[in-house]
Amino acid sequence: MRKLLIALALILAPLASEAQVKTPQASPKGYIKQTVGLTDVEVTYSRPGARGRAVFGNLVPFGKLWRTGANENTIINFSDDVIIDGKTLKKGKYAIYTVPRIESWDVIFYLSTDNWGLPENWSDAYVALKTTVKEDALPTPVETFTIGINGLDPNFGYLDISWENSHVALKFEVPTAKAAIASIDKTLAGPTWNDYYAASQYLFQSNGNIETARTYVDKALDMSTDKPYYVTRLKSQIQAKQGDKKGAVETAKASLASAEAANNADYVKLNKDSIAEWSR
Repeated sequence: MRKLLIALALILAPLASEAQVKTPQASPKGYIKQTVGLTDVEVTYSRPGARGRAVFGNLVPFGKLWRTGANENTIINFSDDVIIDGKTLKKGKYAIYTVPRIESWDVIFYLSTDNWGLPENWSDAYVALKTTVKEDALPTPVETFTIGINGLDPNFGYLDISWENSHVALKFEVPTAKAAIASIDKTLAGPTWNDYYAASQYLFQSNGNIETARTYVDKALDMSTDKPYYVTRLKSQIQAKQGDKKGAVETAKASLASAEAANNADYVKLNKDSIAEWSR
């Protein structure tokens, strides 16, 4: 009987450890992702509810640093550098902290993003940017704390924060014109050597038109300044497939020299094996 009880305990123990009671979070997770111009902006935050409580001036004191939400840090991520209040905020992730007041809020972008609520030890060195924005009274109360990206324009957007009767909208500018012009210039300049290499590699590996593959790999080598060993390796393979074993060996020797200079043992072996094969 004792052995049977032990066996049952061993069987039921993993099941008991995996069993979890699931209940709704008091402040559920929220997530938004918005493209502003050509810049992606993501916000992850927790959304407390007022639930009949007076929020600002009571639950959230005026004039004191606030986590701007609940639970873990409210985090914003910009895919490009942005301009806020004439100052540059580098692309990347930041925790958002605020200091609410009756007529204005301080908004702080903080480099450390792994805190539960406020940092245990606040460091001004981690403040990437701090600005002040006007507070607007809402005509209709907002029950659940809400962050949005609104007022969209190709060149800017607004980080909206709303709860109870308070609303702030922080404008941020995005580098749309700069990114668009760079994209136009790159496209109109034509394909790069790497584009020709990729096209040649695809044709070779997929048994496509070998003559076109040769044309593309030659263009890649003509356009590149350092003649990468993997590009010359591809050319040697194309030459061998075309039946030009002598030319393939000479090209493979050039690839071998470059691979040795780069200490790439894999390409050194590949080229040595191919030179031996094509020299027979």
